[in-house]
Amino acid sequence: MTDALTSAVFAVGVGLALANLTGIVASASGLLEYWPPGERNWTYYAHWGISHSLNVVVLALTYLSWNSLGLPRGPSLAAGAVLFVAGYAVAIAAGLDLGVEETKGLAGNLRTGGWYRYSRNPQYVGYIVATIGFALVANSAPVTVVCAIYLGWWLSLPLAEEPWLRERYGEEYERYAERVPRFVGVRTIRALVDSRSETSTSETT
Repeated sequence: MTDALTSAVFAVGVGLALANLTGIVASASGLLEYWPPGERNWTYYAHWGISHSLNVVVLALTYLSWNSLGLPRGPSLAAGAVLFVAGYAVAIAAGLDLGVEETKGLAGNLRTGGWYRYSRNPQYVGYIVATIGFALVANSAPVTVVCAIYLGWWLSLPLAEEPWLRERYGEEYERYAERVPRFVGVRTIRALVDSRSETSTSETT
C-alpha cells in the first residue's frame, strides 16, 4: 500500500514539475507566453497554482520515501541542511531586494542593487543551492528526481524572462546585463571585492 501510494504521489509530482518546466522552456523558445506573466492572468495563476501544489506534493513524497536513497545519513543530512538553509536565506534576501510583485513575475521596476549587484538572478542561485540541499536532506530517490526537475526550472527561468526584460527596460537592462552575470561568475567576485573595499574605505574615513 505504501509503495503504491509513494508511486502515485511521485507520478503527480513529476507531472506537475514537468508541466511548469514545459511552460517555462516554451516561453524561453518563443513558442508560448507563459512566464513571466507580467500581470495576474491565467498564466500567473497556472504557474503559481502548480508551484504551490508541487510544494505540498514534495513534502508528502519526502515523508513517504524518507532516507530511501542510501546515502550516509550523517554527512548527507549535515551537508544538505547547510546548503538548504544558506541557499534559502539568499533566495529570501534577494526576494526582499526585488520586491514581492516582481518576484511573482509581475511588472515592476528593474532592480540592480542589493543582491542584484552580484547576479541578475540571485534568487535562482539561492534556490539551486537550496534544492540540492533539500535532496540531500531527504535522501530519497523520488525526491531527487523531482528536485532535478526543479533545477531545470531555476536554470530555464532566466532564459524565459530575459526577452521580456529587454523589451520592457531596453538599454537600461542591456547595460545591466553587460556588467552583471546571469548567475555567478568572475564579475560576481569582482563586485564582491569592490563592495568590501568600499565598506573598508568608509569604515576608515
